[in-house]
Amino acid sequence: MTESQAAGIVVHMPEFDLTILYDQGEDGWIVASVPAVPGVLSQGRTRDEARENVLDALALMLSPEPVEDDDERERELLHLITA
Repeated sequence: MTESQAAGIVVHMPEFDLTILYDQGEDGWIVASVPAVPGVLSQGRTRDEARENVLDALALMLSPEPVEDDDERERELLHLITA
């Protein structure tokens, strides 16, 4: 179990794993995707570059959307750390 703090409250949540899939793309590029999060894919000339790029894509996909001034829905911040 890991601990995450949200609004001063300690929340215990199980750890979870995501899988990065690597495929050989065109012209020598390596395509990386995270199937558990639709839309998260990228590419690179090397496996390391593809990994770095897909992690950037994952962070962008999971980033919060801007809050509109009239949006009064309750929000809770989650902090995730990748290995």
